[in-house]
Amino acid sequence: MSDLLAISTDGLSSPSIELKIPDNQQGTHPYGWGFSWYPNDHQAALVMKDPLARNTNILMDTMSDWSTFRSTVFLGKVRGAAKGYTHHETQPFSRSFAGKDWLFMHKGNLDKDALAALQTNKSRFLEPVGKTDSELAFCLFLNWLFETRSTFAAADVPDQKARKLSDCPPELILSWFSQFDPLGEADMMITDGISLVCFHGRGSANTMYYTRTRPPSDALRFDSDVAALSFPDPRDTYRTALIVSTIPFAQGEWTAMQPGQMIIVRRGMLVWDSQPDNQTKGFLTPPPSPVPQFQTPTLLGHESILNVRAITKTKEGNPLSYRVYDLKHTTTYRYEEPVQHSTHVFRLHPVEDSFQELVTAKFIANMDGEEIRYEDVFGNASLYYSINKPYSTLTIESQSQVKIYASPPDDHTLSRRQTQIPLVWMPWQRQMMMPYLLPQELPETQLDELTAYAMSFVERNDGNLMNVLKDINFSIYRDYKYVQGTTSLSTTPFDVYTTRKGVCQDFANLFICLARLLSIPARYRMGYIYTGVNYQNTIQSEASHAWAEVYLPYVGWRGFDPTNGCMAGQDHIRVACGRNYLDATPTSGTIFKGGGKETLTVSVKIEDASL
Repeated sequence: MSDLLAISTDGLSSPSIELKIPDNQQGTHPYGWGFSWYPNDHQAALVMKDPLARNTNILMDTMSDWSTFRSTVFLGKVRGAAKGYTHHETQPFSRSFAGKDWLFMHKGNLDKDALAALQTNKSRFLEPVGKTDSELAFCLFLNWLFETRSTFAAADVPDQKARKLSDCPPELILSWFSQFDPLGEADMMITDGISLVCFHGRGSANTMYYTRTRPPSDALRFDSDVAALSFPDPRDTYRTALIVSTIPFAQGEWTAMQPGQMIIVRRGMLVWDSQPDNQTKGFLTPPPSPVPQFQTPTLLGHESILNVRAITKTKEGNPLSYRVYDLKHTTTYRYEEPVQHSTHVFRLHPVEDSFQELVTAKFIANMDGEEIRYEDVFGNASLYYSINKPYSTLTIESQSQVKIYASPPDDHTLSRRQTQIPLVWMPWQRQMMMPYLLPQELPETQLDELTAYAMSFVERNDGNLMNVLKDINFSIYRDYKYVQGTTSLSTTPFDVYTTRKGVCQDFANLFICLARLLSIPARYRMGYIYTGVNYQNTIQSEASHAWAEVYLPYVGWRGFDPTNGCMAGQDHIRVACGRNYLDATPTSGTIFKGGGKETLTVSVKIEDASL
């Protein structure tokens, strides 16, 4: 009748776990319980268990100061005792291996003789202490891990062994659990303090469930006849958690695992599933990108192609064509009283570079004014416009045609292209990038919370630079709602983080803040997006769009669109960039006299002229 419970959160938390023993069962037989976690995410685990508990008094007394035990991984087994069980036979089991404590839980019974036959290489320090089949299976698993070569081992270091779960291919881990499957009931969970692997055996009589909770977490509570789970600590209000349990809780949206299914959870996120479902909430795989992907072409001899427009074919001979768009951006200002004098700055002309070609551009205004065309400090094509005649309506129209060229994907295997966080910058590089490295000035407590949030992406992606950026990008797309009218220019990244809603500008600002807190240079990009393809937020086509760009060493600036969960491609038309919205705003100005109440309307029309 035992039950398993595992919790993985994206930051340090202190969930409240309350055990329930029916009154007619208290004191009649050993109820048993065991809990384990990693205090402050240290590599040493803390294990509490009582195999002979006949009530929950000892547990409640022990957990009276539970709020000080903060961790990102929690494991618990309820009703896990049986006659003759001692501390060595009570779960969770803990074993030190590769410089950290590993935890293991199992629900069910396995054939011990058949388990012993699976052991090919006995390692004394991994032999079981107790007499249970569960601990023997735990030791077998660690023995197999001990013999496995790390997938990250260099070719010239063939003896580099796996030291954590992420060092092993998920398919290999699944094959290990599958060896337990024919031997009985094999509902199992194992963690190294970072990754949590859960397997639901084919011979299990019960079901294993999982759910992913999203902030705010203080209103969450899960109840069953066995236990209650909640997140009452105010510090955990904005935590995201993935919970795996064999307890059928009444509240929440739970997904039942299929027999033989294995999932890998890391920092509150489902990062691998042996039976993936496109509708599964919390899965780390982004949606298919509408932007076509191309392979790097094969170059002959010492031929060097400096302009991406010169690359016309992939190595398979497929053409790399360009897209053509006709743009029309109209802005109209209306005032209660005539404006006597005003000055304006317009950034409406698309960028001209190796990826994007500005074919034609026209600026039209219904009022004559003094024009000064210049390139601002961020490289944006800008227009200063001064009007000295009275007007009540000002209409600005920008018409342009652009070509956006397809380009091969970046090759991140080159040695100088850094692939791991933290990035290393030379002093002069950091000085030049400083405007793009400083996060928005916010209270220290808010920056601390956002830093912990940013680091959760680093830890669950083993510090891989591109995986971290793609994870942040897709997580904002999946977990935050696109809602117009709920934010303003004064909305901060922390406001967006706490409310989990906003518009493209807010999502870009949050992405930029998180990247800068990880010492990744990031800037704000204003432009347009063609929504003729299958993007979710098609309302963006009615106005300008915003996304983020990060600078990657020996690569350059690359765009990430958190509103749509994809990288910027041939449907993104780049116009202006800067540290934030104010540096790249399409239109801005100052009224020196007159005006009164202002009414603003903006219309954007994009047509695909490729055909």
